[in-house]
Amino acid sequence: MGKRDLKNELAGYDKKTLIGLISELYDKNKSAREYLDYYLKPDETEKLKVYKAKIREAFFPKQGVRYNLVSGKKTISDFRKLGPSTESLIDLMLFYVECGVEFTNNYGDINESYYVSLAKVYRDSLDLIYKNSLYKTFKVKARNIVNISENIGWGFSDAVSSLYLESFG
Repeated sequence: MGKRDLKNELAGYDKKTLIGLISELYDKNKSAREYLDYYLKPDETEKLKVYKAKIREAFFPKQGVRYNLVSGKKTISDFRKLGPSTESLIDLMLFYVECGVEFTNNYGDINESYYVSLAKVYRDSLDLIYKNSLYKTFKVKARNIVNISENIGWGFSDAVSSLYLESFG
């Protein structure tokens, strides 16, 4: 069923039936529950803290020394689906890169695909900064990533430095 069909179908339901349907969706679907909670009572600052903790966990789990890039990127994707402000989304994306760099600085070089993932998220965050004219808001944070990745191999240090210079001059 497409979106148009869904809208047409729902248009025929009365308010009580729609409330029941949404309540059932809320009970059965974790993503829907989180979205509705955020939509009805948005607390972006608190939600950003929760998602930063999830990213932190993806790089620094409570047990063992193991990173999970898929989990970290999924966290960014899930946060984006909630419809946060662009500033909060960029902040989360840069936090992902910061955690990745911190992991490398703590445990040593990883592999090329690891750094490609970090560089892509860094580039995407810089693109959002450019599109939304948020240079002043994120210049220091973006520059800090360049600074803390100074000694990282696989061309990562050069990549983030070049991306930063392209964006901030």
